[in-house]
Amino acid sequence: MSKILIIDDAPSARETLVALLENEGYQLHLAEDGFQALQMLLKLHPDLILLDVMMPGLDGFEVCRRIRSMPQLAEVPIIILTALDDHESLLQGIEAGADDFLRKPVDRQELIARVRTITRLNRYRTLLEQRENLSEMAERLVTAQEEERLRISRELHDDLGQSLTTHMLSLKNLQNDLTVPIPVLFENLQALYEQSYEIFVKIRRLAQDLRPPILDTLGLPLAIQTYCKEFTNRTKLPINLVLDQALPPFPDAYNVIIYRLLQEALNNIVKHAHASRIWVELNLEDDCINLTIQDNGRGLPVDKGQTDGIGITGMKERLALVGGKLLLHSPAEKGTVLSATLPLKPATSVKEVL
Repeated sequence: MSKILIIDDAPSARETLVALLENEGYQLHLAEDGFQALQMLLKLHPDLILLDVMMPGLDGFEVCRRIRSMPQLAEVPIIILTALDDHESLLQGIEAGADDFLRKPVDRQELIARVRTITRLNRYRTLLEQRENLSEMAERLVTAQEEERLRISRELHDDLGQSLTTHMLSLKNLQNDLTVPIPVLFENLQALYEQSYEIFVKIRRLAQDLRPPILDTLGLPLAIQTYCKEFTNRTKLPINLVLDQALPPFPDAYNVIIYRLLQEALNNIVKHAHASRIWVELNLEDDCINLTIQDNGRGLPVDKGQTDGIGITGMKERLALVGGKLLLHSPAEKGTVLSATLPLKPATSVKEVL
């Protein structure tokens, strides 16, 4: 339902507009003057503004200019209602940022036709923007998926491939010379065993990075505990982990998103933060899942434009799939706080999250 804000200092004029539009399926809101309207606008975010010109304090032209100067409201359609019909007043309205004009007294059919046209166009523009955003998101997700596949391919070829090649050469050399003394043979076999175990660990870590089996068998909390423990063992960075004991089972899409966010955030801390400690908390409050990851590192860059790298963009897009949001900020002291919020719904239409 489209929201319309009516701004007019005359009670009779407001009542007239309400009477003309109340049965047309719009959500109508009223402001008695420009000051009240400007206070209402940021919370209301209307789809259309019907604005009177002749008002005390701030006239309609000044209100229009102020609305156009507010980035959040700069694109809201504005129809100016005026008894003025001179050319100079119309030019002043155009310069102030008005989209259309209606002369008082307002003709009912003309008003309804103008309002319908503008609200339909506004919904159409919103739909186009949403489709464009979804298209861009899909392209970035495909790109991210291909980059992940390339990373796995390189790791398999450059790391595991070379390790297996060395392993096979060692076995071949051992096979070609079975006359070596028993102590030397035992030493060589022990070295081959250690190499095999290293390869096994690398394969297991690669598989767990793709999709940890523990996420399916034992659930998200234990998967997070295990990952944080292995992360600390690998990086020597201590993690203070707090998990809400009342966490219910989440949909699979949520489990994957939260796990991936944790992975990406911890990897970013290792790469960029130069931190010595990390805090991770997962809780449920007001039907929202909250994941908070904080470190005591050097904080976000002074240039805020540098904070939305590929990793952060990927996090935001994953969260957007389930209506979630991501916030990043650096406290006054130091470090970075990452807060992810996912609204928990009874059912989700997300079947699979990459």
